[in-house]
Amino acid sequence: MPSHEQLGELLDPAGTVLITVECQQGVVGPAAALPQLAREARESGALANIARLVTAARARGVQIVHAVAERRPDGRGANRNARLFRAAERLPVQQLAGTDATRVAPPIEVAGQDLVVRRLHGLSPVQGTDVDALLRNLGCRTLIVTGVSANVAIPNTVFDAVNRGYTVVVPSDAVAGVPADYTAAMIRHTLALVATVATTDEVLDALRPDAPARVRRE
Repeated sequence: MPSHEQLGELLDPAGTVLITVECQQGVVGPAAALPQLAREARESGALANIARLVTAARARGVQIVHAVAERRPDGRGANRNARLFRAAERLPVQQLAGTDATRVAPPIEVAGQDLVVRRLHGLSPVQGTDVDALLRNLGCRTLIVTGVSANVAIPNTVFDAVNRGYTVVVPSDAVAGVPADYTAAMIRHTLALVATVATTDEVLDALRPDAPARVRRE
């Protein structure tokens, strides 16, 4: 785990953005397409921790980005080149644009200054979307990655961000996947190699208004 000073330096609000990945009703809500994933996100406390992080980060001037996955009713532009995509087409809950399934799920709150980025294809909210350009325009240097799933979208987000030159912080108890022990192993053996792993409480502590002064990175 990083020291308080190290984490505080990384999380200078002026250069930090927090992204929530697929924290939408149709993925983590009560009537989700994948009930096991939704149950794990809620029962593990990950969803509640994401809500805490969003509220605290916003209060400190950190930009919030919500990355939502959706599809058109006719499926135009959507991938079909992997089992995951073809299986998603048969799920009882579809992430159709404009429906409740693509709205950010409680207890996470969306504020007027938040940015919501929607994608119709792929596995990552960074690749082939507006996210990278938005982060650069915002002066982002550190990206806090939260959400689901630890199986697919979260590692894709982390790798894509690192490949584009961003420093990534992953609050380990603010991401979820299935089974639960896979999430822990993936974070420990994969994401920890390329990102700074901390807990929600450690990130919240580093974002406190009275946290030690940051050393601005060039």
